[in-house]
Amino acid sequence: HVLRDGAWAVIDANRLVPGDIVRVEAGDAVPADLRLLQSHDLRVDESLLTGESATIHKDAGAVLAPSTPMAEQVNLAFKSSLVAHGRADAVVIATGMNTAVGHIASLLSAAQREKTPLQKRLTRFSRNLAMVVLVICAIVFATGLARGEPALEMLLIAVSLAVAAVPEALPAVVTVALAMGAKRMVKHNALIRRLPAVETLGSVTYVCSDKTGTLTENRMRAESFYSSDAGWGELPAPRENRDQSLFGAAVILNNDAVRAEQDRLQGDPTEIALFEAAESAGWLRAEADTRWPRQAELPFDATRKRMSTFHRTADGSVLMFVKGAPEAVLPACSLNADDDGLARIAEERAAQGNRVLAFGYRRFESMPDAVGIELETNLTFLGFAALIDPPREHAAQAVKDCLSAGIVPVMITGDHPATAGAIAKTLGIIADGGRVMAGAELAELDEERLKAVAKDVRVYARVSPEQKIKIVRALQLQGEFVAMTGDGVNDAPALKQADIGVAMGMRGTEVAREAASMVLLDDHFATIVHAVREGRRIYDNVRKFVKYTLTSNSGEIWVLFLAPLFGMPVPLQAVQILWINLMTDGLPGLALAMEAAEKNVMSRPPRRPDESIFAHGLWQHALGVGLAIGLLSLAAQAWALANQSPHWQTVVFTTLVFSQLVHAMVVRSERESLWRLGWFSNPWIMAAIGATVLLQLMVIYVPWLQPIFHTTALPPLELALCFTLPWLVLVIVEAEKFVRRRRQK
Repeated sequence: HVLRDGAWAVIDANRLVPGDIVRVEAGDAVPADLRLLQSHDLRVDESLLTGESATIHKDAGAVLAPSTPMAEQVNLAFKSSLVAHGRADAVVIATGMNTAVGHIASLLSAAQREKTPLQKRLTRFSRNLAMVVLVICAIVFATGLARGEPALEMLLIAVSLAVAAVPEALPAVVTVALAMGAKRMVKHNALIRRLPAVETLGSVTYVCSDKTGTLTENRMRAESFYSSDAGWGELPAPRENRDQSLFGAAVILNNDAVRAEQDRLQGDPTEIALFEAAESAGWLRAEADTRWPRQAELPFDATRKRMSTFHRTADGSVLMFVKGAPEAVLPACSLNADDDGLARIAEERAAQGNRVLAFGYRRFESMPDAVGIELETNLTFLGFAALIDPPREHAAQAVKDCLSAGIVPVMITGDHPATAGAIAKTLGIIADGGRVMAGAELAELDEERLKAVAKDVRVYARVSPEQKIKIVRALQLQGEFVAMTGDGVNDAPALKQADIGVAMGMRGTEVAREAASMVLLDDHFATIVHAVREGRRIYDNVRKFVKYTLTSNSGEIWVLFLAPLFGMPVPLQAVQILWINLMTDGLPGLALAMEAAEKNVMSRPPRRPDESIFAHGLWQHALGVGLAIGLLSLAAQAWALANQSPHWQTVVFTTLVFSQLVHAMVVRSERESLWRLGWFSNPWIMAAIGATVLLQLMVIYVPWLQPIFHTTALPPLELALCFTLPWLVLVIVEAEKFVRRRRQK
């Protein structure tokens, strides 16, 4: 509704320009950034922009400093916020990208998405592996030439060895592991929008969570009621003696929430919460309105901080119910509120994160001739109502699970510091005396000073969108991997800046979901714990594949490198090397991606961001067990040559293949023995091993395949040797696991 050419008209919001006079009322979306000219009990929901769960009471007459935080700018209304109650006339001061929400959009476009930990590790791994492979191939080629082998044959072997040493199946294994992980996460209500984010969760060291709508329900609830005779407890139910139950009558009657379509409550969230609490106590609005019909009202305004309603009773007298902030209602009561400690009781409850409202009443013999604020005196105190935006179910347990997994939860919110601190204590994010940093204090810190304190602060309150990005960057500069959760427009830039952004699917805005890498379909913070578990499992499985394939490739290199030193002929043909690489890296490697999570996956700390994929003994295992596989294969070759077997090359070829398959079976866990895991706990790996054995036997015994792969049919004794020797690999790896378990104990 805009004033154009001296008349009110309705136009598209995108046609507004600075200087236009507009009118907004309950139910409207604010069409631009506005400076209020006059307001009538205007309350605006700005939770998507500020994180403040309660509606903001606006006051056109307020004059504020330019540095006032957005959540406290009561003389302005911001684009994309919603008018919950009242009406106002205002002048447009900003449109489009110049609005507060437009500024957030510009921050969103400026934020850069970092590479995932897996991408960084695989980049380093590929670079290092390439250099090692080139050196080894050059050594093998030079050694062969020195022994008088044909140059062309050694060149083919060197090139084949280079191909074999590179884990070509790694991209496929990583993609399959991530895709299967994403599929499993959907079952836990976590939708992955960017596939690499699946593994990133396993590296997260900090979870920076918005409070409103993420850790809490973003829905006000009346938690408790206080009366002088009963203390804190339930709202009194209707009784025959009406004077004893006037508190409940005040709650249901001094209320502007209304039933809308489909029996849905409409109005200010605080009013709705009180309405629901009164109905739960047995107070029905229709019956109360019939018994005590409303005659007049004094609407709420930010100056008085209270509202009053007048109701006629059956005997003709009039009851005035007053509701408002304790500091506004208690001084108007005829009793000495401070002496009775009521102000202290209200302050103590507010320090627990509650929003406290006071109720009082006054009885008149008849309806006053003039209804004005001068009547709001000589009140009788009725009680307090304590309201809260309650924590989500399972949120406290999820915080506990994060802490046990070595992940630090941090609350970043636009809400009041006292409220944020109280919720953080309830959830276990901070203990008593824990530090809460407000946005004003944060604004005084430069990047270096913030970086120095970022790891010590667990709760940030009254934070702007720019400051959320600063916090995330400060943690990233400390080498931490940061997940950021949120649902509002104000969260989107930080969601994009974080290593992984997690948006709420049910209550989240489209802007937040587009900026995020993962969407929680049920909006439960606890879902993140499931996702972290899946991310760690996926990285573990990628490590298992790298460990397996490097060990296999190491075994091939040792065979080719040591055979000439032991005075034996080159044991493998180029085509055999490629076949081993294709068969052993392919199906078993993909099957390793299906391995279940290890038992201790959520009781160990996150991996350090700078940790190499070769950490925790991987490269030592690859060289050591690879050497064992090479020596076993060479032992089979030596036995066959000593017995003048014409099948010696097929013997070493088959022994090498079967040794790698046994290794695939036993490498499924870095710590647990194969017997504790269960032989068939991963049916995919057994199926892959069975299929590879069958294909290897076809290469040996199918006549038309023999000339292609330079094989011959093995007699039973030699085949039995090829099947028996590889089981020594299982003994060696299980011994390594036993030593690892003893060291950890």
